[in-house]
Amino acid sequence: MASLPHSPATISNTCASDLLRSSFNGVNGVPLRFLGRRQEMVRPRDSAIVAKIKKWKKNESPWPDGIDLDPNVKGGNLSYLSHFKPLKEKPKPVTLAFEKPLRDLEKKIMDVRKMADETGLDFSDQITSLETKYQQALKDLYTHLTPIQRLNIARHPNRPTFLDHVLKITDKWVELHGDRAGYDDPAIVTGIGSIEGRSYMFIGHQKGRNTKENIQRNFGMPTPHGYRKALRMMYYADHHGFPIVTFIDTPGAYADLKSEELGQGEAIAHNLRTMYGLKVPIISIVIGEGGSGGALAIGCANKLLMLENAVFFVASPEACAAILWKSAKASPKAAEKLKITATELCKLKIADGIIPEPLGGAHTDPSWTSQQIKIAVVETMNELLEMDTPKLLEHRMLKFRAMGGFQEGIPQDPEKKINMKKKEEPLVQKGELSATLSRDLEDEVENLKQQILKSKESSSPLPELGLHDMIEKLKREVDLEFSEAVKSLGLKDQLETLRKEFAKARGTPDQLVESGLRDKIEKIKGEFNQRLSEAPNFVSLSYKLDMLKEISKAKELSERNVKAASLKQEINKRLKEVLEPLEEKMKAIEAEMESTASADGDIDLGLREKLIVLKKEMELKMCDVLKSLHLDVEVVSSKQEGLMANDFSEQPLNSDLKTKIEELNDDINERIADAMNSSDLKIKMEMLKLEVAKTGKSPDPDSENRINTLRQQIKQSLAEVLSSPVLVQKHEKTCQELSSLMAAILPNDVF
Repeated sequence: MASLPHSPATISNTCASDLLRSSFNGVNGVPLRFLGRRQEMVRPRDSAIVAKIKKWKKNESPWPDGIDLDPNVKGGNLSYLSHFKPLKEKPKPVTLAFEKPLRDLEKKIMDVRKMADETGLDFSDQITSLETKYQQALKDLYTHLTPIQRLNIARHPNRPTFLDHVLKITDKWVELHGDRAGYDDPAIVTGIGSIEGRSYMFIGHQKGRNTKENIQRNFGMPTPHGYRKALRMMYYADHHGFPIVTFIDTPGAYADLKSEELGQGEAIAHNLRTMYGLKVPIISIVIGEGGSGGALAIGCANKLLMLENAVFFVASPEACAAILWKSAKASPKAAEKLKITATELCKLKIADGIIPEPLGGAHTDPSWTSQQIKIAVVETMNELLEMDTPKLLEHRMLKFRAMGGFQEGIPQDPEKKINMKKKEEPLVQKGELSATLSRDLEDEVENLKQQILKSKESSSPLPELGLHDMIEKLKREVDLEFSEAVKSLGLKDQLETLRKEFAKARGTPDQLVESGLRDKIEKIKGEFNQRLSEAPNFVSLSYKLDMLKEISKAKELSERNVKAASLKQEINKRLKEVLEPLEEKMKAIEAEMESTASADGDIDLGLREKLIVLKKEMELKMCDVLKSLHLDVEVVSSKQEGLMANDFSEQPLNSDLKTKIEELNDDINERIADAMNSSDLKIKMEMLKLEVAKTGKSPDPDSENRINTLRQQIKQSLAEVLSSPVLVQKHEKTCQELSSLMAAILPNDVF
């Protein structure tokens, strides 16, 4: 409306409210009650009030400058007003501790591809093999996740948030703000959206996608204003008949002093009471972690759905471990006891369904995960909308009344009543790979590898103490991994039973294991080896075993080199001590040879005999030295003996005799093989191996007796096989024929 031009007016007896009201009428500076009475107006000398109308731009709108509004934009023009925008920078990939073996395989695949690009060679077979191995390892790892590993996935920094899912599953979306009593809590987001033409009220916890957003959203931990905002939107949805869908993703309510002063507990309790009485269907979806009352404040629904790797708990595993075991390191054990995963909560009838995630977690394919949530919401809501209001309220009431179980009238054992607290089991510190190698141990292994490489380059001795300590650590890790594999495969009880039976059967040294127990041992051994690849920690177990073999091989090589060097020094020392007295004799013979040598260079026969005697004496002394050091000495035959052997080898053997010798050897080998394959001898050898491995280098008297008894039994069994009458007769006959042939070939004086 255009302003009416006039000269500034001087006003007396005028209040501020009159002046304000006059500005809304399009007239500058003139109160309404003075219109038409210009003649009564008196101009004071030094006072004047002038007001101007703000000139609005034509077609001014709240849209940001430079944005060309597209009528086909999903969500309409209001989507331009949303504060939630796509990130400018792609989030950095984050590798969880138990995913380390997968990242190593990915790195190998990338290295092979890079090599193929640089060299131009065809590595397609190797790449295909590595990719197949990677997919199999990924499948094995993510189909057998432990509770603490699922918790780590639920807390993944790149996991999609509530607004990420809502903007993908809704056709139109408008965010609503404020609780009308305080401020707008950014940790809880509410709004109206439509899916396939049906409007819903969406309420959810909102975490940040980076550090800046997390600080702004208070890391998804709401204050009382957030829960009161959610309560206002619930009343709004109940009044207008909008079904309610809540998304849960919070570690818990924000427990600071200010929130407690503002009534955090009262706000949560008010939400709980109100949600039980709402007349519209309610679906709650746990998309990350649902912690304590902070999650339950928007989770009292007709149906509770959970993503495959989401968790729902009354207290975080770290807090539970700190309370019960006085250490946060026991969080894996606490997570297992709390039953926080979707599968376990469905068994307890707390959750009503599981929404699948892609292998690797929801962050690997957020769009696919959002579509699965959309399908679950539509199907579940179609089921709930078929109920009338009384049935809907009864359904919600019965769901929560059915949770938990009570037993009454059962007498309590007095001893158990006094000692209610169970004896705490010693904490077993698992590596974060449960299935994987801990960071500290992995760093130690890498440092040790660098020391081994340096020692090889400089030919210096390896760090024996470091090798020994590392091997012991890796052995403990491997034992833990095997225990976890046995437990996850459900063979723990069977193995304990077999151990007890084996301990009873091994009561005396002469007592052998019964055939039935042997069959049980072979059966459980075969089953474990066959199903080991299905264990959730198979990748980490293989990784640790490979490292243990590699370091053990390095230690063995180091010990062999040290032993060879010390043995060489000892041999040189002993030989020097033994041969020093003979050097004088050698010098005397050399001097005598020089004085008695003839013109043609022939050596006297007596001196030659002395040389031969001295040579034999030196050989005997050297053999004695080597034998004293427990070394095998091979005596080389003289030239005459070698010629005799050659003459004998050139003589053709009788074909019949050769055939009989071969038949005798084949018969002996066949009987020995049959004896080795027999179950009795095989069990004895396995028991001997177990005893030797168990006792180690310093066996006790009982173990040594058992080992000696088993060795004697094995030798006796083999002796019985070789002493059969048929073999003895064949052997004697062949020996007689061979003796006759040698007598005919060799001279009488040699024979």
